[in-house]
Amino acid sequence: MSEKANADILLEVSWEVCNKVGGINTVIKSKTPRILEQYGDKKYIAIGPYFANKVAGEFEELPHPKTFHKICNDLEKEGIKLHFGKWLIKGEPKTILLDFQDYLKAGDQIKKELWEKNGIDSLRSGSDYGDPLIWGYAVGKVIQKITTIFPDKKLVAQFHEWLAGSALLYLKNNNVKISTVFTTHATILGRTLASSNVDLYKYIKKFDPTKEAYNYGIEAKFLLEKQAAQKSDVFTTVSEITGIEAQYLLGRKPDVLLPNGLDMEKFPTFEEASIQHRITRNRIKSFLSYYFYPYYQVNMGDVLIYFLAGRYEFKDKGIDVFISALSKLNAKMKKDKVKKTVVAFIWVPADAEAIKQQILINKTNFGDIKDELADEMSEINERIMFNILAGKEIKTSTIFDSAFIATTKKKIMKFKAKGNPAMSTHTLRNKNDIILKELAKAGLDNSEKNPVKVIFYPIYLTGADGLLDLNYYECMQGSHLGVFPSFYEPWGYTPLEAGALGTSSVTTDLAGFGRYIQKTKLNPKTPGVFVLEREGKSDEAISNSLTDLMFKFANFTRHERVQNKINAKAIAAKADWKFLIKEYIKAHNLALRKIDWT
Repeated sequence: MSEKANADILLEVSWEVCNKVGGINTVIKSKTPRILEQYGDKKYIAIGPYFANKVAGEFEELPHPKTFHKICNDLEKEGIKLHFGKWLIKGEPKTILLDFQDYLKAGDQIKKELWEKNGIDSLRSGSDYGDPLIWGYAVGKVIQKITTIFPDKKLVAQFHEWLAGSALLYLKNNNVKISTVFTTHATILGRTLASSNVDLYKYIKKFDPTKEAYNYGIEAKFLLEKQAAQKSDVFTTVSEITGIEAQYLLGRKPDVLLPNGLDMEKFPTFEEASIQHRITRNRIKSFLSYYFYPYYQVNMGDVLIYFLAGRYEFKDKGIDVFISALSKLNAKMKKDKVKKTVVAFIWVPADAEAIKQQILINKTNFGDIKDELADEMSEINERIMFNILAGKEIKTSTIFDSAFIATTKKKIMKFKAKGNPAMSTHTLRNKNDIILKELAKAGLDNSEKNPVKVIFYPIYLTGADGLLDLNYYECMQGSHLGVFPSFYEPWGYTPLEAGALGTSSVTTDLAGFGRYIQKTKLNPKTPGVFVLEREGKSDEAISNSLTDLMFKFANFTRHERVQNKINAKAIAAKADWKFLIKEYIKAHNLALRKIDWT
């Protein structure tokens, strides 16, 4: 039986409240309705930074509650201005945003205090450290004042990431009576080492974390994160793999794991997802038609759409392994004379300029041919019907009139282009882009002889980009397989989101979500989410395993692909916040027990 929330008030502090920067914003927003079910809207307050250019459509400001008038006036004298209101997400939680611009002047004094009391060396730090540090300190002062308004209440404050760490340290350094929970979603040192091509998990027990932090110039963030983890009443991470990271890099094992979930009520049923898959798949194939047909024919009935999506982290996200495996898949499909075509999208935003001119020309010419056919369609249908009724053989000459054939031939000739389809939809400012260089090195050039085609799509999927015109989720829904062979992934929302949309995916045992579902009994042939064993394996070994998996998937029957979709959806359903929110309550209640409330 799940624990009941025992705190009288929960304060949740994050730099990403009403301020989307990364995945923590998604975590907090998606779980808020379930948190409100546990605490009620009067016992929960989200706290974040106030940025005037970001609050429109995110935050509705309301008058200050009367009980807060005095503390607002007191704090404003220090340069801390409070904005009360509600976050415009599901549940509309009470929210306090701090405008700390006039408090920035206190930065040097704050750094001095944290050096003297916590040994945090910030001499080499910049504003990327200083701004959240000062904001966090201001949050600490606000929470201290809140405890004086509710002296008889049991309060818990949860702080997300090092960016909110200074708030926790302020409370501890000033002996404020409040229970604290610190959550790290990814350690700053772990992410830095992994993105620098260090085999993090191989050497994690051998590192001197502080020395490494200084080597990479991140000592201020690292030391703040380490102190927050060690001083908190309850320390939590989002996954087992991040817990291992924290144990060796931050010096503390997590007390509770807080897996990330989704609000599954926002996602389609399997039946709805199946319908949407057909609609969006056809829209993707329409794009592929003008992308490839000017150069050569591709049988769209035999096309499978694979994709990788995420931040441009070449090593961490496994983009290197994906390209290597696609190259081997290409060779394997040619050797075995597999009739299918795999189109692999790399949906990774980069420093893109404009859409390539030839692609826009192809799109215009394709649209012209479609319009010509649409104008003629009613007469074509009529001729087909009369031929069938008359028992005549249906031939080109009996369906199309000569004028239409002549006009269309001219348009098709105009549609033709020389060379190979582009590897990227956009020109890139970086002429030495590593993705394009590695694709060329791997022999993936979109030539007709290659059954594996690759399209690097280096912009955000907004739904209005002039090409696919589909948003991120629609692109996922229209695809057959999401491939996320991550080397460093504290959780990994993408395979979970894919499953929620009824799309099969690949993850690894170095991703938090991959490790989480390994404990679930998966169907060995059609698991829906395939978990590759990457821990302790070389890049070559994981590339070979991924090649075999993608080849196997390409040879699945339609029935097997559908069964995978069903199972992917079922796995995602287990990561619904309605099941996972109990871990948050467990952490909050444990923190309450660490304080003497008598």
